[in-house]
Amino acid sequence: MRVSYSPDYTIPLPINHSFPMTKFSCLHTILLREDLLSLADIYEPNEISWEELSLVHSIDYLRKLRNGTLSSSEERRLGLPWSSALVRRSRLAVQGTLMAARMALKDGFAANLAGGTHHAFPDHGEGFCVLNDMAVTVKILMQENEVNRALIIDLDVHQGNGTAVAFRGDFNTFTFSLHCAKNYPFVKENSDLDVELNDGTSDAEYLDILNIHLSKILKIAQPDIIFYLAGVDVVAGDRYGRINLSREGLLKRERLVLGSIRELSIPTVILMAGGYASTPELTADFHADVHRVVAEFD
Repeated sequence: MRVSYSPDYTIPLPINHSFPMTKFSCLHTILLREDLLSLADIYEPNEISWEELSLVHSIDYLRKLRNGTLSSSEERRLGLPWSSALVRRSRLAVQGTLMAARMALKDGFAANLAGGTHHAFPDHGEGFCVLNDMAVTVKILMQENEVNRALIIDLDVHQGNGTAVAFRGDFNTFTFSLHCAKNYPFVKENSDLDVELNDGTSDAEYLDILNIHLSKILKIAQPDIIFYLAGVDVVAGDRYGRINLSREGLLKRERLVLGSIRELSIPTVILMAGGYASTPELTADFHADVHRVVAEFD
């Protein structure tokens, strides 16, 4: 499977910052070490243009990002301190998702070793998400007539609120979010389908709920392309999760999602989304499971 990746996906953050920034480079290392990737499979993105970002994001917000003029409250909402490196890595990640989408349209499955920044709204960032890579990518693909219909399968433990707003009124994109009810964001937006889970939901219940809704949305959406946010913050013990999926449950989830998609031969982009295990290395190892499942299909 071909992937997008840049060493600049990882940037310095203040000491003891809660975001596990090194998980991106750790995942890259794991996939190479396990021969799930070769160097020939890795494509490095450039920064997406500001003009393309403006297909989704407001000019005012993009100007603040470009000039470093976010207010202190806007930075707090974002959860990350502004820096030119942060803006660059965010633009790289959006281009990485666009590249992965074009690879998926040719290959079936492709991935960005970042992305899934579903808390980024058109006019602001929040929840560690600066720019909405799925929304920008879908807008570009549709503008260029590469796809007509898209499906977002968001299995991060947190609702994809920014994505829901970005696609509001877009009848060609179906947004599905399966998330913990009593978790961030505490004010939810309306996806096309939101399914809420109780705190402590474990393997059997989680997989039953997912299976029921997955089969339905694949029929309803009839997508030309799928963006799969394979968040691993559903795994028991995650710092921000509150769901109790076991490691085997995570693998079963990936087999269920990717197996169902594979049967229908729908091009699919795999995105990392969230994960906050005890260490960035463990978080990356959880993220690697979706790649291990793709390899099972070969």
